[in-house]
Amino acid sequence: MVRKSTTQLISKNKKMENKHFTITKKIAKHGNQTIIIVPKMLENQLKPGMLVELAIEILDENS
Repeated sequence: MVRKSTTQLISKNKKMENKHFTITKKIAKHGNQTIIIVPKMLENQLKPGMLVELAIEILDENS
């Protein structure tokens, strides 16, 4: 599930747009690594080298 909202910021007379997404996902396994798979619909929004903030809230520990 993905919910999208957009916030407008003004910095040094330049208009910047921060995009916020809330994603509810199950944690996956890849070998010895625990991973979060990003939905395909965000593929064009995320590029290598981008700085993103990721906050994790555990909703269910019994899965």
